[in-house]
Amino acid sequence: MIEVRLERPWLIAALARPMRVLSWAPYRAGFVTTDRIVWREVRNADLAPGFDAETWLAEALGAAGLGQAVAMMTSRDVGTWRLEAVAVEGLRAACLATVGLSNAESVGRRLPWHAAEFGTINLAVAVEAELTEAAQLEALSIVVEARTAAVMAAGWELATGTATGTGTDCVALACLPGAGR
Repeated sequence: MIEVRLERPWLIAALARPMRVLSWAPYRAGFVTTDRIVWREVRNADLAPGFDAETWLAEALGAAGLGQAVAMMTSRDVGTWRLEAVAVEGLRAACLATVGLSNAESVGRRLPWHAAEFGTINLAVAVEAELTEAAQLEALSIVVEARTAAVMAAGWELATGTATGTGTDCVALACLPGAGR
């Protein structure tokens, strides 16, 4: 379902075929059709206040021939990726993740911003199901719930409470468009 290619500074999740992807990624957010979801590794020092990350990312994607991908950024080493796949009741799903927690927060309780802390959790999930847009929104919600539960289960305590994620997490969910489930 997802073929992983590490081509530094890019981590590429190649989908088996073009799929409808829903995300709030900084590049090609919303509902888009693509066969790739990519990560761009950045250095914290690159992300100074006032830096136009979205324009920079769009230009870097174009130069790399990845302009049709959905794209996320992370200061996490993209070589630390993890891919897991499961089948439940005949339905297959896969998740490619990079996890950085230097930017961890407890939802609703912001910590002071620090320029050296841009860690993030980025997930690309692909399901072999034909989903309506409404069903895809619900599936994305379930992915975010699972991410939050996993972070909370890790028990990372902050001054503001138990970590629930980071301030810059991003999730992209790919499926086949349809009237099913």
